[in-house]
Amino acid sequence: MIKTTVQVAEMFKALSNPNRLNIFLRLMNCCAPGTVCSVDEAGKRCVGDLGADLNIAPSTLSHHIKELNRAGLVRMQRRGQHVDCWVDPVVVEELGRFFEPGRK
Repeated sequence: MIKTTVQVAEMFKALSNPNRLNIFLRLMNCCAPGTVCSVDEAGKRCVGDLGADLNIAPSTLSHHIKELNRAGLVRMQRRGQHVDCWVDPVVVEELGRFFEPGRK
């Protein structure tokens, strides 16, 4: 849940990197917000494919996803060697409401 303008600023800071913004948009488009996608799981390569055409190393992709997680935009959960990742739908909704007229 977004509580302060500082939290919103951290989200925009994370999204200000073009690679992170592309990764976030790809994650939103490949999996509906709130839907879990897994790295390296057969049939669920959504997260692993997020770096396609960005010319970034897998370790850099991982770093960017961790930064999105740190900012509160993406949730992650490790399952052994797999990492489940999803866009937090509540945060995306609240971020959209942040710009509504009359917001205090």
